[in-house]
Amino acid sequence: MRKSRARWLGVALLTVLLTAAAARADKWQLDPAHSTIEFTVRHLMISNVRGHFDKFSGEVTADGQDPNSVKITATIDAASINTGVERRDGHLKSADFLEVEKFPTLTFVSKKIESAGEGKWKVNGDLTLHGVTKEVELDIDGPTPIMKDPQGKSRVGASATATINRKEFGVNWNKALEAGGVVVGDKVAVSIEVEAFKVE
Repeated sequence: MRKSRARWLGVALLTVLLTAAAARADKWQLDPAHSTIEFTVRHLMISNVRGHFDKFSGEVTADGQDPNSVKITATIDAASINTGVERRDGHLKSADFLEVEKFPTLTFVSKKIESAGEGKWKVNGDLTLHGVTKEVELDIDGPTPIMKDPQGKSRVGASATATINRKEFGVNWNKALEAGGVVVGDKVAVSIEVEAFKVE
């Protein structure tokens, strides 16, 4: 009887501790109205074409001030790609590029975060694009000091950059130019501006 009671008390205590730890964890939700996910790719070897995604969501969780506890997740609607040219956007949504009907989302899940100097971080995580998952590294500036908006919500911001090779994700379409070179560059520069609010 005593062993059974001791075991029950141990389980109860563990449950209380885990619940308390979960309660301390902060959750921040990305605000799409004040955030952007943009990309740049070389065109004809002479200029840069820029675009962005109109629809995305994400959140960051952290246990207090422990950077090792930070977890970042994000989901992007592939069909929301927007370069300002309807015909080009249609091509980017097709099987030549993102193939959005088959692969409707891009996702990112962080795995590790490391300090890269004052106010700077390196975040490694898995990016899934076009059905292929590869590890990528984000260079982070921030976070900013926490501010209160007019409604009393806590808000924070950060910036991130990365460069990926689209061919590593199976996005291989291209055409050779008569003078040499290709129509579309392989490297895609990604630039992210995030504003997030604390979920109370």
